Amino acid sequence: MSIHLQADSTAGHSARRARPRVFDLIAFDWDGTLFDSTAIITRCIQEAVRDVGGTVPTDEAASHVIGLGLMQALAYAAPDVPQDKYPQLGARYRHHYMAQQDAISFFEGVLPMLAELKLRQHWLAVATGKSRKGLNAALQAVELQGLFDASRTADETLGKPHPRMLHELMHEMGVEPARVLMIGDTTHDLQMAANAGCASVGVSYGAHAPGEFDALGPRFVAHNVPELHAWLAANA
Repeated sequence: MSIHLQADSTAGHSARRARPRVFDLIAFDWDGTLFDSTAIITRCIQEAVRDVGGTVPTDEAASHVIGLGLMQALAYAAPDVPQDKYPQLGARYRHHYMAQQDAISFFEGVLPMLAELKLRQHWLAVATGKSRKGLNAALQAVELQGLFDASRTADETLGKPHPRMLHELMHEMGVEPARVLMIGDTTHDLQMAANAGCASVGVSYGAHAPGEFDALGPRFVAHNVPELHAWLAANA
């Protein structure tokens, strides 16, 4: 699915002339990067495993898999659950998530940051471990209409850290790897960027501890959305 914004403002072109873009395409992870959902997803994974009789993972183990495709994540978080119970495990996760999804919102400052990036004529994309159905539901929000130019989900391509999501986004938008920035809260996101030959920025307020990012060479690690916004304004 692609959402296109028709925008050709004089202000946007002036900003581009004054500060040439380093990155034409900026791809964001969703959960834990734009959406404040890490704690709820962690609890939903734990409740789903409990429902099917598996050993309930710790908070650390459950949050570590955020960003992966759903079944890949659940298999990692619940290694003692037999494969024939995976459909039930996935169904229980969806049940718990749907019951709490209305309590999830964007991190404060995300929408103004995205709007400013669009004004500066960046293409914006989503590369997420969510399902296409789940992402489409989130993108129906009025405030998101026209913000994202393209998106990929784990169930329609290969999950992170395989680079196919980014390769497909680059192909769709006609952008080379050197002009792409991936932003995410997990090592899965940053490893995907490295595998695709793209630059990355990590955020420390999501699922993974920032110390895990060092080996993957992000350009920057933001500890909150205002820090991320400021870095993008100065460096993207």
